[in-house]
Amino acid sequence: MKIHPIKNLIAEGEGLTLDFKQTIQNPRKIAKSMVSFANTKGGILLIGVRDNGSICGIKYEDEIHMLELAAGFHCRPEVSFSVEEFILEGKSIIQVTISEGDQKPYYSHGEDDKWWVYVRVEDKCILASKTTVDFMKRREAEVKLTIGKLEQNILQFIGNREKTTLFDICKKFNLGRRRVSRILVDLLRADAVRSHTTEKTEFYTSN
Repeated sequence: MKIHPIKNLIAEGEGLTLDFKQTIQNPRKIAKSMVSFANTKGGILLIGVRDNGSICGIKYEDEIHMLELAAGFHCRPEVSFSVEEFILEGKSIIQVTISEGDQKPYYSHGEDDKWWVYVRVEDKCILASKTTVDFMKRREAEVKLTIGKLEQNILQFIGNREKTTLFDICKKFNLGRRRVSRILVDLLRADAVRSHTTEKTEFYTSN
């Protein structure tokens, strides 16, 4: 018997591009998930599926209203998405597909009434660092990188370590966070280093 493609998707489990939601109770919370996908590689939200992969079902019209509210009023810029409904085990679930955005960074409206940028890391939505946000803002600008002695030393320092944080560079070269952040953004745009985000910190490696 052929297995429904959605069941195959559920069997993969939550990850970088897949998230399960039992229902949407708060449009601000789902906006956080939507911008994290738009700011990363895109992804799929399965609404009506519990964290353990079991199907609970939803009311289609209610969930669509919440998605439209989240995307239109609690995401900035608005996040585009497409929806497909499926009936599994006699219950309605929806697949919400969000593509990687072309207007990064995308912000979500937090419970504190502030706007925050999130990225997707493994199966979680993580608050983006200022360096990551600055990189998103400047990614389309022409790269005119001047490799001076300081930049060369920082690149060598990063290359000699398994992982290097912004704080490590500040401490090593006795520099302020703002200056190091600007240098890292330029190095990221020039594809000289790579950024890696975890739940606890962001670190850099040579490319």
